[in-house]
Amino acid sequence: MKYISTILFFLGFSGFTWSQGNLPNTFFEGKSVVVVSTDPGARPAMTWQVLADSIHPYLVEAGADPVAYFELEQVALSEARQADYAKAFLQRKVQNIILVTRQKEKLSVHIGPFSGDGKIIASPALYGVTGKDWKDAGSLLIQAGKNKKSSNLLVIDVAEFPQISSQETAQSVQRFLPRNPLNLEVFKLGIPLEGSSAETGAMSFFRYDLFGKSEAAILAEQATQKTQIQAIFEAIYPYQIAWLTETKTTQQLIADRVQFQLVKVEGRQADLMKSMGLNPLEGEEGAKTVVKYYIRFLVRDELYIGPEWDADTDWKVALTRFLENLKK
Repeated sequence: MKYISTILFFLGFSGFTWSQGNLPNTFFEGKSVVVVSTDPGARPAMTWQVLADSIHPYLVEAGADPVAYFELEQVALSEARQADYAKAFLQRKVQNIILVTRQKEKLSVHIGPFSGDGKIIASPALYGVTGKDWKDAGSLLIQAGKNKKSSNLLVIDVAEFPQISSQETAQSVQRFLPRNPLNLEVFKLGIPLEGSSAETGAMSFFRYDLFGKSEAAILAEQATQKTQIQAIFEAIYPYQIAWLTETKTTQQLIADRVQFQLVKVEGRQADLMKSMGLNPLEGEEGAKTVVKYYIRFLVRDELYIGPEWDADTDWKVALTRFLENLKK
């Protein structure tokens, strides 16, 4: 839990707050990708694209070269999807990641170097500013960059929203397998607890619904969640499990006989299905925000989504269906 405490030290913003450190030099010398997460309940109501358009002039005036904007919930839809975006960023020689998080009472902007791998950012301990809206946060960034000369000269005037091509996402789609894994009875299934460093990559800490949560709130949610998950597993799953509450490498997990890991993803149903190589549902069903579980086979990095689509708006129903389908 020390890892969680360290992260929350950097995320505990309130009002107008500066994080430790300075704007990275690459902010003024290289391309930036902006990843946006906005609370649909925040007012005035605006889509993430409108928010991107609104904050773009402030980022440019502060000295950045924001070449593309994406929705965080799309980028971090799954480990595989995040790796695809990272690959595309690498090809485009991106140097910085700018994270914009809009909540009901505040807006935060965080900036850090692109990690160059599937994590996208190596740590959530980034330089950042927080204001009541994009104008306040943007003004703080401009103030921070005013004494630094920017080498970013040919900067686009408006926010751009490029698509990651199907060729760039093909690798992850191929890894999703619509069947059940073998040998579940031989090795442990690792179960990360939501909100722990084992469950979320650093990117997810900047989601509007997770950013700034207190350690006490996370621990309370984990305790409740563990009890609920345990009851479902005891009723349905007959094999060994292992609770994962802190980050471990794949090699460390395998050494502990954990060769499988339960993965929970949440997003628009159509987006999830498409990312997993399935024909997406349309209309209201496709637009629903659902939870889907799958199993990652650590040894070969294969992702098993099961023989039937079993996502649901209620995570408990989705988990129960997924475990039932493992019997097929």
